[in-house]
Amino acid sequence: TAIIAKDTRLSGYTLEPALVSGLASAGMNVFTLGPLPTNGLAMLTKSMRANMGIMITASHNPVQWNALKLLNSRGEFLSAKDGEEVLDYAKSRDFDYCEVSDLGNVTTSNNAIEKHINEILKLDLVDINLIKKCDFKIAVDAVNSTGGIAVPMLLDALGVKNQELLYCEPNGDFPHNPEPLEKNLHDICELVQQSNCDFGVVVDPDVDRLVFVSENGELFGEEYTLVTIADYVLSQSRGNCVSNLSSSRALSDIARVRESQYFAAAVGEVNVVEKMKECNAQIGGEGNGGIIYPPLHYGRDSLVGIALFLTYLAKLKIANSDINVSSLRAKYPNYFMAKEKIDLSPSADIDKLLNRVADNYKKENVNRVDGVKIDFEDKWVHLRKSNTEPIIRIYTEAKSKEEADDLAVNFVSELNKIS
Repeated sequence: TAIIAKDTRLSGYTLEPALVSGLASAGMNVFTLGPLPTNGLAMLTKSMRANMGIMITASHNPVQWNALKLLNSRGEFLSAKDGEEVLDYAKSRDFDYCEVSDLGNVTTSNNAIEKHINEILKLDLVDINLIKKCDFKIAVDAVNSTGGIAVPMLLDALGVKNQELLYCEPNGDFPHNPEPLEKNLHDICELVQQSNCDFGVVVDPDVDRLVFVSENGELFGEEYTLVTIADYVLSQSRGNCVSNLSSSRALSDIARVRESQYFAAAVGEVNVVEKMKECNAQIGGEGNGGIIYPPLHYGRDSLVGIALFLTYLAKLKIANSDINVSSLRAKYPNYFMAKEKIDLSPSADIDKLLNRVADNYKKENVNRVDGVKIDFEDKWVHLRKSNTEPIIRIYTEAKSKEEADDLAVNFVSELNKIS
């Protein structure tokens, strides 16, 4: 059995019939769920005991792109090893079509989002009554994709009746670049201020990245989505938390305050999930606004992130009516990030280059799990090679924007000298 869902890109409506036909022709039974967040597909793949899930989406990429996200029977993304096996099958064409009498059945279901939301409402750390008491006014930018259905439906279920909906028509006509970065979110920032909203919610087309906008129209910071929700989860029960190596140090700071332990994983959701299982983490995710909450499922899920954030904000507001989203953000350590890259010749030995950098800084705290990450006392730099291009990507974090920028530029210069 295979379960298929999609975001609202117009190309998805042409790709889906081809995908369904191919799978049914190979004898698979297929369930189509229509427009649905990737996380909803992940949950249902597991609960319906399907062999696989396929999400037709290009995630946060522009509307002209589309792709397939492949999930295993646990509703989790394929590992690199599993992915290579799939590609090997495709290249060798080592598969058969079945006789007409053995074609798979195709079934359509239209209540997948409701099932996802109902599971969120059952969570112990989601408190609908507290959220209702605060009578929040919330703006939503869902870039005219699946979140335009799912997020308002979730807010209704949580008792948030006062909603300002921006770009929530699920018609696939993205009004701005769908990656939830500050340069793409001017409209929602203005709406939050002009409409006197308590805060704004932004999701990408397949609803696995979550960004908040404070009541003053400033971005809460996607790195701090995970930090805040982890703070709430760990405040209820001490335990472990996980993010990837390129995520903010603020999460480890919060873990220390909550007398909990922080672990770092290689970049990529599948790696974070693996590390979370290994250390039995209560909360984890990625600094791009991806929340992974194991009591629901092992996958980035903006909907559970919204529910947990609302509950935490409600708890704080009931205890102190002066609390708002910007004051909540102000309680966390302030870090700033920068990104650079260095282009190398196709013949460059990138692994050898990264080894030299690691050797140069062996007196510092160096992590080789994913490229080279060097932790200095008050800042860090992470160097990662691209899997597709002769490029080294450089990520830095420091306590000021200028220092983070300078650190990135300095490592560009250092890499150029030794390459």
